Amino acid sequence: MNLLVLGVNYHTAPVAVRERLAFTPAEVPTALAMLSAEHGVSEAAIVSTCNRTELYCNAREPQQVLAWLANTRGHNVEDIEPHLYLLNGGDAASHAFRVASGLDSMVLGETQILGQLKDAERFARDAGTMGVLLNGVFQRAFSVAKEVRTQTRIGAASVSMAAASVRLAERLFPSVASCKVLFIGAGEMIELCATHFHARGPKQITVANRTIERGEILAQKFGGEAILLSDLPSRLAEFDIVVTSTAAPLPIVGKGMVERALKERKHRPIFMVDLAVPRDVEEEVGDLSDVYLYTVDDLAEVVRQGQESRAGEVESAEAIIIERVGDFHRWVSSRALVPTIRDLKSYADRIARHELEKAQKKLAAGENAEAVLAEFSRQMANKFMHAPLAALNNVLPEEQENTLATVRRLYRLHE
Repeated sequence: MNLLVLGVNYHTAPVAVRERLAFTPAEVPTALAMLSAEHGVSEAAIVSTCNRTELYCNAREPQQVLAWLANTRGHNVEDIEPHLYLLNGGDAASHAFRVASGLDSMVLGETQILGQLKDAERFARDAGTMGVLLNGVFQRAFSVAKEVRTQTRIGAASVSMAAASVRLAERLFPSVASCKVLFIGAGEMIELCATHFHARGPKQITVANRTIERGEILAQKFGGEAILLSDLPSRLAEFDIVVTSTAAPLPIVGKGMVERALKERKHRPIFMVDLAVPRDVEEEVGDLSDVYLYTVDDLAEVVRQGQESRAGEVESAEAIIIERVGDFHRWVSSRALVPTIRDLKSYADRIARHELEKAQKKLAAGENAEAVLAEFSRQMANKFMHAPLAALNNVLPEEQENTLATVRRLYRLHE
């Protein structure tokens, strides 16, 4: 078993690179089937969020996985390799545990990533690409995350992307209460953002979604209305604040749409937060006057504020992870013994079954039961001892001392 993690995150690449390597939820099942079909790849899971895209594999050839990622995303290996990290074995397990615990997140200690890891595990299980190794890694990652959150205050007072969005909006507008807010999408991140903005009592909340039914469910929670994505060109000018986070592969809000909205607004400013990867808002929109566009990377400094005070909590969390990585190493080592243990048990079962059949035939023929049992016991002992005695009789002189010590330990032949 060889655990491998190949990925890119907000530490190693800007959003312009991350969005080119991202997988939408709709793409993941097919991608998992393709990746696990690659030579030397026996297990696979894909984690793709606004901050990271990571491939978790049981694979012998890291370069094979790298080539697959580049080819699948339509890039040359040379173009993306500088932004990637490749981790193996214990380092890969440690990374998975840190990610699950929120230690590798832009928002230190945030919990959303744990749900995203659970989604990735479920996708892999449904696709049939989750095997013994990855199951062991993911289940341990979930357990470590729970332990870290229980024993430390790593998530205390964390500034979420949603809270950061509200803070930035309040720098532009005197009060969110005087603003009309549009949310594009109806997923977990949008619901979190809507919760934070709703707490400020905005004048109006509107949810735009691909399907009106799901949009209405979210809008009703906050006393708002729901519209379709197709309504955006005619409605965008109404809103002072726009927050978007969808899984669309291409931008939903284009420069031309925003230019027309600004003209209709007589150039009153629009505050826009694009939390999607790939981005929902065309990059050129940020060049327009009266538009204040922020991406997930732009929010990084805001969410980092105050995190220095939790340095001690990070150390405590890291200590837990180091201990659990040691447990993982021991588990992987024990798994390496399984084939031999299975073969040894099968060998013993064959001997026992064969001798039992012989004894049963003798008993059925009317032979003395005590004599049959004595012979059964003697034959079992002889058969079990044949292999180790043959090995001892044929051992080379230079191997004799180590072999004798091993046999005495295995059979507990204490002096």
